This record gives sequence, C-alpha cells and structure tokens, in this order.
Amino acid sequence: MSDPAERRTHYRMDVKWPVTIIMNNGAVEGETTNISAQGVSISCDEPLILNQIYTLHIRPPDYDAIEVSGKVVWSDVYAIDGQNQTVGIGVCIVEISDKDHSYFKDIVATTAG
Repeated sequence: MSDPAERRTHYRMDVKWPVTIIMNNGAVEGETTNISAQGVSISCDEPLILNQIYTLHIRPPDYDAIEVSGKVVWSDVYAIDGQNQTVGIGVCIVEISDKDHSYFKDIVATTAG
C-alpha cells in the first residue's frame, strides 16, 4: 500500500492548532499537525471511524474558529505514543466556508512561496 504522503497533490504546512472533533457521544480535543487547502492531519486521543464525516472546530491563532466538515481518510493506529494515547488521523475537507477555505489556501501558499 502506498504512503499517504506520496499521494498528496497539495502543499501542506506544519501547524499545531487546537481542534475540537464533534462526535455523536460528545467532543474530542486534539491538535492539527499539518494543513492543506484540501485536508487536515490531526493528532488526538480517540480513534475516529474511517470514511465517517465529522465536524471539526479548528482554532488558528489570530483568526476566528474555523468549522469544517471532514471525512476521515486514514487513521494511523501505529502512531500511538508510548502511553497509547495519541492517534494520527487524516481528514479530507468536505465542507468549509469560502472565507475559511481562502484563509487555508492563503496561509499555505504564503508558507510554500
């Protein structure tokens, strides 16, 4: 199976922003590890269901919270830390406001350029 990083078509920017993942039974706190105009990589304490769509509230510094609907496209249970507490998750953005999508594209383009 190919490495997800090899399939990327959009530049990614490493960022550590707080994120809240809304689930049917409550919310899970996590942190972004990187973003692109099309997706978000997250580290959190709960595994998420593959192909499930979740609502994320991403909180970048100096910008309003961004609400995103995203589909889990990969989950790296092998990224669990020494205390079995951290899971890496890849989320493809399904729905985002035009304003917030422009913010993602602009901040990533600024870093890439």
